[in-house]
Amino acid sequence: MKTVTLSAAYIPLVDAAPLIVAQEMGFAEAEGLSLDLVKAPSWSSVRDMLAFGRVDAAHLLSPVPVAMALGLGGVTTRLAAVSVLSVNGDVIGVSNALADRLSAAGFSFDFADAKAAGEALCRVVDKPLRIGVPFPFSMHVELLTYWLGALGMPPDRMSVRTIPPPLMAQALADGEVDAFCVGEPWGSIAVEQGVGTLLLPGSAIWAFSPEKVLAVREDWAETEPHLTDRLVRALWQASHWLSRPDSLITTAEILSRRAYLDVPTEIIDRALEGRLVISARGDQRQVPHFLEFHAGLATFPWRSQAAWIADRMAARAGLNRGLAVQAGRAVFRSDLYRRALKPLGAEMPAASEKLEGAIREPMTQAAVEGAVQLLPDLFFDGRIFDPSAS
Repeated sequence: MKTVTLSAAYIPLVDAAPLIVAQEMGFAEAEGLSLDLVKAPSWSSVRDMLAFGRVDAAHLLSPVPVAMALGLGGVTTRLAAVSVLSVNGDVIGVSNALADRLSAAGFSFDFADAKAAGEALCRVVDKPLRIGVPFPFSMHVELLTYWLGALGMPPDRMSVRTIPPPLMAQALADGEVDAFCVGEPWGSIAVEQGVGTLLLPGSAIWAFSPEKVLAVREDWAETEPHLTDRLVRALWQASHWLSRPDSLITTAEILSRRAYLDVPTEIIDRALEGRLVISARGDQRQVPHFLEFHAGLATFPWRSQAAWIADRMAARAGLNRGLAVQAGRAVFRSDLYRRALKPLGAEMPAASEKLEGAIREPMTQAAVEGAVQLLPDLFFDGRIFDPSAS
């Protein structure tokens, strides 16, 4: 098989691991691919590089291609999310001053109860809360607005500011923001630098949220179906390898290299294990399923997940929610994912949509062949999203 070089943009985050591992561990080579990995400074640059043809594929925030399909953000190139790259992996952190106020009010920082954390935050904040996020169209924004909105915080009491992930700790230290929601390792870097305390994992708000996707241009997927399939397979194989406990040390060592994340191996290892240090005092919390690359069909692009994202965006932007949900569904290409992975005999659900927020315990669901196990996907407030009702 002739080797083809594909360029792929990414942001230095732990959840870029499938792309990096696919290249470093030979999964791309096994599919006849060589990945030219392009480290980008911001999510807007990743989006633009992909949209305007600078790269062939990208590690991308899951809401970005949905936003583009809805005409939001000024760039409307049609993208296809051909696989989910990671589930969960975000942390919410607060400044030391805010952490002190929470502690004085009796909050225990259990790192698990989103309702209690949100209610405590609402009680101690006496001015609009300035929250740093990596991009306006991101799961960070969706989780924050869902969480605080459900607890009664008015939109005008929250000011969302865009800050590239590697700069989040510095923004907190400089007093530009009071809190943040960011992917690892950059929340832990704020703790290591002594400028912040972690309040919650994103999974405490939505237990199984699609964080990053493998995105390509829709026209590229149509004109290069074989390359699309080979890329999806390489990333799936990498995600399967990442799910093995004996792969964690090697993964952390690879990601820590200067060419990739350029942060200490130990900090990356914490995210991979879900063993987080939440304060400068060294307090630790263990978070089940903090970051998933493979378990529970983590890589499957559920159209219902895209529908939830589209519904949330449409409500805030004043768009027709029914039309937005329809457009959002079309972005998560479960059909292309199924086609690419059929030769591997990979587990596939029988349907491409499900009720979001309905799984309380690990459960077995009918599959194309046999059955598959799904992980809990609860929203913190118990709501269930039915994509067919939108």
